[in-house]
Amino acid sequence: MARILVVDDEQSIRRTLRDILEFEKYEVEEAADGVECLVKLKKGKFDALILDIKMPQMDGMEALDRIQLLAPDTPVIMISGHANIDTAVDAVKRGAFDFISKPPDLNRLLITIRNALDKSHLISETKVLKRKATQSKVQEIIGKSAKIKHIQETIDLVAPTDARVLVTGPNGTGKELVARWIHEKSNRTEQPIIEVNCAAIPSELIESELFGHEKGAFTSANKQRIGKFEQASGGTLFLDEIGDMSLSAQAKVLRALQENRITRVGGEKDIEVDVRIVAATNKDLREEISAGNFREDLYHRLAVIIIEVPSLNERPGDIPLLIEHFIQRICEDYGISPKKITPEAVAVLKDSHWSGNIRELRNVVERLIILSSTAITKEDVDRYVVPASAQSNIQLKEVFRNFENKEDLHNFIDKEFNNFNA
Repeated sequence: MARILVVDDEQSIRRTLRDILEFEKYEVEEAADGVECLVKLKKGKFDALILDIKMPQMDGMEALDRIQLLAPDTPVIMISGHANIDTAVDAVKRGAFDFISKPPDLNRLLITIRNALDKSHLISETKVLKRKATQSKVQEIIGKSAKIKHIQETIDLVAPTDARVLVTGPNGTGKELVARWIHEKSNRTEQPIIEVNCAAIPSELIESELFGHEKGAFTSANKQRIGKFEQASGGTLFLDEIGDMSLSAQAKVLRALQENRITRVGGEKDIEVDVRIVAATNKDLREEISAGNFREDLYHRLAVIIIEVPSLNERPGDIPLLIEHFIQRICEDYGISPKKITPEAVAVLKDSHWSGNIRELRNVVERLIILSSTAITKEDVDRYVVPASAQSNIQLKEVFRNFENKEDLHNFIDKEFNNFNA
C-alpha cells in the first residue's frame, strides 16, 4: 500500500484529502507545516507528498528545497489556493512533480497521484537494477590471511552503522576497495558513494570541490556548482588521501561534520547534508598532528573506527590467491582463455618484495600474461619481472632454508669467508 504524506496548515483540507485518499486504499499521514513534514520524512519513507505552498514557520517552497535533499526521489505535488502560473512554473523548476490549484479537481488529483507513484516505483526499480550492476563491479577483497579476515569482519560490523571510518595503509593496498565495501554493505547502498582525492585537487579549489560555489563567487565561477557533500547527501563521501587536505579546508570539513550542514563558497545560506564519511590516508596522522599539518579535533571526528590495511609484504600467503584472481580478470578483459602459471613462478613472485603492493602485483601479472606464451613460467618471471638484486635475495633465501639452525648458518658463512680470504 502506497504511503502519502499530506502537508497543509488547514485541518479541514488535510481531513478532506485524507478521506479521499484512504477511500482509494492509500495509507495517509498528516503534517501541519513544513517542520513537521521534515520530521516525519526523517522517521519514515513516503511514496508521494502533497504539499501546500503557504504555511506558517516554513513555507512550501522552502520545505520543497529541503525535501529535495532529504528525500530527492520522493515526488512532491504542490497545492495552493492563492498562486498564479509563475508560482506553478517556479515550483516545477525547483523539483515539484506537479502543481494543482485549490480546491483541487478530484479526478485530476487522483491521476496526478497515480502518475507520481508510477514515477516513484520506476525510480526504485531502476535503483535496484543499478545496485545489482554495482555489486558486480565492486571487486572482491581477496585473501585468507588473519589480517584480511579481520578487515572483512570489521566491515560487516561497521557498515550497517553510520560511524565514520578512517582507513589507513600504504599506497596500492586497496584502501578504496575497503571504503566501497563499507558503502556496499551499509543502509545507504541505494544512494551514491562520491569519491574525492584530496591530494589531486589544488588547495585553492578543494573548498569549491567539497562544498560547491555560487555563481560569481570567484572569477571563473560562471554558474552555480553543487559540491561533493551535496552530491553524496543520503550516501557516502569517501575522502581519499585526507592527510593532504589544507588546514583551511579541514576547518570547514570539521564544521560540516559537527553541524551536518555546509555553505557554498560565495554563499550565505546553510544547506543541510546527510553524509556518511569514510576517509583514507597513507600518512601517520598522529605525526601530521604533531607537525601542525593536521587538526587533532578533525582526526578524532574521523577516526571513530580505524581499519588498517596491511602491505602486501605483510601477507605473502595471499599472493597466490591474488595472482589467480588477476589472471582470471585480466584474461577475461582481453577476451582470452586464462593462462596457467607454474608453482615455481608463483614461488618466485611470493618471495619478491612488493613496494607498490597489490597495484604493482596486478601490473606484473598483466605484463606476464602479455609477454609469456601458453603458460607463465619461472623463466618468464626471471626475464620480465625480477631484477638481478631481487633474484640474489631469493637465492639467498633458498640457501638459508637449507640450514636447520643459526649455528649451522654461521659455520657456513665463516667457511665461505675463509675460502674467500685464502
